[in-house]
Amino acid sequence: MEKKEWYLEYEIHKNRPGLLGDVASLLGMLGINIITINGVDDMRRGLLLLVDEIEQIERLESILNTMDNITVTKMREPKLRDRLAVRHGRYIQRDADDKKTFRFIRDELGLLVDFLAEIFKQDGHKLVGIRGMPRVGKTESIVASSVCANKRWVFLSSTMLKQTVRTQIADDELNSDHIFLIDGIVSARRASERHWQVLRDIMRLPATKVVEHPDIFVQETEYTMNDFDYIIELRDDPDQEITYQVIENRSSGFSSLDFN
Repeated sequence: MEKKEWYLEYEIHKNRPGLLGDVASLLGMLGINIITINGVDDMRRGLLLLVDEIEQIERLESILNTMDNITVTKMREPKLRDRLAVRHGRYIQRDADDKKTFRFIRDELGLLVDFLAEIFKQDGHKLVGIRGMPRVGKTESIVASSVCANKRWVFLSSTMLKQTVRTQIADDELNSDHIFLIDGIVSARRASERHWQVLRDIMRLPATKVVEHPDIFVQETEYTMNDFDYIIELRDDPDQEITYQVIENRSSGFSSLDFN
């Protein structure tokens, strides 16, 4: 039978000496291999395991539930958030009401890049929206994630170097393995019909598309927030408000603004 990965996480009530050794010894006796282990948030430990059969996990969970110093909080096939939690030592913040919205601050750019790179590695259509104030690191995170995922990135609209609005795309760029970047403000407010035809062609492509400022993008287009698979919110600090009031107040001078 093919080996299978599992994620184990437990909360520590009393971090006595030898506790981790006891858990590791138990895993060894059950023939379960440890791939990765790390502290996860406060007083929790996460382990990525490799097992031969489900019965090993069932026996493990049964024994762990008898231990007084720990409580098993997760025992499941690993999700993306689990893998990143073990890798980085903390969980990505997720919106309690909207499960597809994930929150980061600028100090967590490494975690964000890793998260996006894992999404970019997946095949097929993915639509990702990124909210954030100017110069918080949205575009640099997307480009860095593309590099980590070994994918080529293609700007369809941007203000990274200068205002870019693509009205045609080369044949070698029409590749489902590429990451397509769209500035929602530029496309929604400054684009021609030729640009929109390019966007519609790309939207039909089974590839990953990333839209900065998705809220403005959906206001001016036929797309809705329900079309997005992931929404990323990036802030300088947890309390920063993401607002587009500056855009509404200075729309006449929009072309001179930098919203990357």
